[in-house]
Amino acid sequence: MILWTLGSFVIVFAFGGVALQLAIARNGPAVLNAVDYLTGNTRGVIRLARISTGDHPAQKLIVWGPSDAVVDPDSHPDPGPNANMGLPVLLFAHGGSWRSGDPEDYGFIARAFVPQGFVVVLAGYRLVKDGGSDGAYPAMIEDTARAIGWTRETIARYGGDPDRIVVMGHSAGAYNVVMSALDCRWLDELGANALRGVIGLSGPYDFYPFDSESTIAAFGNAPDPEATQVFNHVRADAAPALLIHGEKDTLVRPRNSRELAALIETAGGAATLRLFPDMNHNDPLISLASPWRKRRDLAATISAFAGNAARSPRA
Repeated sequence: MILWTLGSFVIVFAFGGVALQLAIARNGPAVLNAVDYLTGNTRGVIRLARISTGDHPAQKLIVWGPSDAVVDPDSHPDPGPNANMGLPVLLFAHGGSWRSGDPEDYGFIARAFVPQGFVVVLAGYRLVKDGGSDGAYPAMIEDTARAIGWTRETIARYGGDPDRIVVMGHSAGAYNVVMSALDCRWLDELGANALRGVIGLSGPYDFYPFDSESTIAAFGNAPDPEATQVFNHVRADAAPALLIHGEKDTLVRPRNSRELAALIETAGGAATLRLFPDMNHNDPLISLASPWRKRRDLAATISAFAGNAARSPRA
C-alpha cells in the first residue's frame, strides 16, 4: 500500500486532475480512501471490527458503523420477535480483476453510506496473483458467499439487521456479488431471503471465451466455463438488482449491464439500469468518495435503492 501524507496531496492537487487520475490508476482505492479522509469528514463513522473468515489472509471482513453503535461481539443475537431491529446492511466487494485489492482501502465506502443509516461490511476474498491459483474460480464466489453467510449469522452483534442485507461490488467485485445472488448454489444454505438487493458497479457478467490475462488466470481452468458466466444464471426470484455502468467504460463494456438488466426483466425479475454517459470504468467508484460524492447523484441513487430494497419484504 502507498502511504500518503498531507504534503503528498498538496503536490498531487498542484498538478491538477491529470496527476490525481494517474495516482488513482496506480493504487486507486488507497488514494481515494486517503483523499476522502482528508477532504471529507468521519461523519460519526467508526470501524467496529476486523474479522477473519478463513485461513487465508485475504479472507477477511471489516465492519463499519455509526460512532454510537452498541456493539457486543461476544453475545448471541436475541432469537426473540424483536431480534431484527438493527440497521440495514450494505456489504461491499472490491474490484481489481480478481488479482488485486484489499478491503482495508475502502473506508470511503463506509463513510459514504454509514451516515445514510447502514452498517457497512467490506468483504475480502482470495486473489489470483504471483502465479498462484488461490483465488481462481470458484474461490472468489465461495469467499463472497462466506462473507454474506457471516453477515447473515453475526451482524446483529454489530447493530445490523441480518434480514436486511444488500450486497454491492465494483468491477470484479460486482461479478462476485451478482453471481452469488443469482447462482442458487452459493447461498442455498442461507435460504431464499438471504439478500434484499444486489448492486453492480461496472460489472463484467459475460466474458467467455476468456481473452484477457486476468480472466484466463481466474477462470481458465474452470471445468464448465459457461457456468462461470452470470448471464447463464438469471432467474426471476432473485433479489432486485441495480446495475450501474459508465458509457465510456472501455475495460468492461456497458453492454454487460445493459444486457443483464434486459435478461432479468425478460425472466420476470426486477432490474434497474443506470447508465452514465460521462463515466468510465472507475468513475462510479470515484463518485462515492469525497469530494466527488457531492458533485454526482450516484451515492444518493445507491442509498435510495438499498434503503427501499431493505424495507421491501421478500416473498
